[in-house]
Amino acid sequence: MAERRKFKKRFCKYCELKIDIIDYKDLGVLKYSLSERFKIMPRRLTGNCKRHQELVTIAIKRARQTALIPYIVDRKNVVENPFENVR
Repeated sequence: MAERRKFKKRFCKYCELKIDIIDYKDLGVLKYSLSERFKIMPRRLTGNCKRHQELVTIAIKRARQTALIPYIVDRKNVVENPFENVR
């Protein structure tokens, strides 16, 4: 039988920092929950708890609506660091 892989337990970084509110204007915090194509990363990859993942999702959606984060990124023109142009 194949052995099961043992993964490192991921912890919610927002719980460790005791962050209660995640602001949509704080892109430095939000960029850790986005992939290189600006997709929202799932909880199993980021290690966020359910409460903070919901807050991050709402903040990212609000930032997209105010045009701080793009909705889609062109597949042909993938940027190395997408946050270098963002203030």
